[in-house]
Amino acid sequence: MGFQLGLVGTRPDKTTPQETEMLRRLKRSLQYREATLLKILVSFYPYRIHRFGKQENVTYQLVISRFIKIKQKYHIEEQVLHRMVKTHDGHLLIDKLIQKESLPTQKISTSNQQVDRGFSYDRRNAVQYAERWWDDYNSSYRKFTDNCTNFISQCLRAGGAPMRGMPEREKGWWYGKGTWSYSWAVAHSFRWYLSSSTEGLMASEVENVKELALGDVICYDFNGDDRWQHSTIVTGFDGNEEPLVNAQTTNSRARYWTYEDSTAWTPNIKYKFFRIG
Repeated sequence: MGFQLGLVGTRPDKTTPQETEMLRRLKRSLQYREATLLKILVSFYPYRIHRFGKQENVTYQLVISRFIKIKQKYHIEEQVLHRMVKTHDGHLLIDKLIQKESLPTQKISTSNQQVDRGFSYDRRNAVQYAERWWDDYNSSYRKFTDNCTNFISQCLRAGGAPMRGMPEREKGWWYGKGTWSYSWAVAHSFRWYLSSSTEGLMASEVENVKELALGDVICYDFNGDDRWQHSTIVTGFDGNEEPLVNAQTTNSRARYWTYEDSTAWTPNIKYKFFRIG
């Protein structure tokens, strides 16, 4: 059975050019991966309606589940999108995504002091946390409008990654007492912390994405200008043994790691692959 690839419930001629191109990339990506899209399930949840005369704006949540087969392996990719429809006198004007994929960037200084390089990272616990909370929010932590790196930090902490640097926000990686380090919640700071840390939470950069294991981290520079904007955690692998990732901001589960299905993607995108521990 075949399925038309698109945002079910939307009209292609009323979406933004960025989303139209994103759908083309997603189709090409599935072809490149030799993936069979078996089924799409979509749920629509309107949660805000504004009326101004003949104009109506409806903000809604779109939950998409794609059932995919690659070789003899099956998996489900899930996304939760926040969108807005504008109509005038009953006619659809535009149906657009209103949620960003990234965090503001902010540079920080990091300590280069050499201390104990060893810590025990429980990858299973980190992944279990990512699976439990990918579309929910742990009340033990503050929720940010752009929550991607805060979520990844929580996953690493659940895996036993040690915190250090409190209370100096420019140093270390930590959360506590109603505050946090920049590296805990800002994608750019987190990426540079992983590259430079020699104590507490540490990581090793690898060149090939297939060197990553469960619980490892990918950082994203969508524009290729060294302003790192997004973070994900590896929670599984597809039939080609390529990583599937969980993330927040656009809440996603088992998403293909390249993010070609994101409107933030550009041809200049850069990635950093980090082995934790």
